[in-house]
Amino acid sequence: MKRSLLQGFTLIEVLVALAVVALALSAGVKAAGALSHNAQRLSDNMAAQWCAENQLASLVLARQFPSVGDASFACEQAGQTYAGQLQIRPTPNPNFRRVDARISTPEGQPLVTLSTILPRY
Repeated sequence: MKRSLLQGFTLIEVLVALAVVALALSAGVKAAGALSHNAQRLSDNMAAQWCAENQLASLVLARQFPSVGDASFACEQAGQTYAGQLQIRPTPNPNFRRVDARISTPEGQPLVTLSTILPRY
């Protein structure tokens, strides 16, 4: 059965087409939001890793045997301020210390933990 040029779409057909377009657009918006969130998370993790690496490198360059304990610090990278904590622990060999640099968001959500072993110089 052919439609003539004077006939249009029914209201049901128009509503179904609008529903399909709305579903496609909402899926696209959700995907774009997920991409944006993932890009921000990746940027935060990379900057937090820089903070941790800088703290551990400064301990290595100081050439001092750190004492056991915890210390807090703040680090600014890429315009963001991150909270950090150094945890220095003894090892079975008394000539070495294990150092963990833990970086978190200002809200306290953990981002990165890097560890190293420092020798007695």
